[in-house]
Amino acid sequence: METIKQITLDSECAVITANRVMLSGSALNDVNMSNISITDANLSDLKIEGAQLGGAVFRNIGMCPSDHPMYDPNAEQRPLLFEDCDLHKSKFVHCDLRGVELSGCNIEGLRIDGVLVSQFLARRS
Repeated sequence: METIKQITLDSECAVITANRVMLSGSALNDVNMSNISITDANLSDLKIEGAQLGGAVFRNIGMCPSDHPMYDPNAEQRPLLFEDCDLHKSKFVHCDLRGVELSGCNIEGLRIDGVLVSQFLARRS
């Protein structure tokens, strides 16, 4: 069994390089994590609140690809929740949005495959 180390940084400036580590249950508060890179990580149940994400890139998000050792063809991604987010001018490219629900959202200028959604909805009514 591996030893669990508890590290506390309080009002310190640190650059951390972590490879093959378990950070489950960790809490980060009032931190500057600009230019951070997270690769090949399990971020299930991640909660981000009160964060500035301008310029963030989310790429290849979902279940393991078929060539990954933990691939399970029957696994299904649990739903994500974006609440009270400013996503204006954001892009979703080659994303699986089946079953996505928008409620109480400002859709001014929202386009799907180049079609202005407000015009499409106006034609349907």
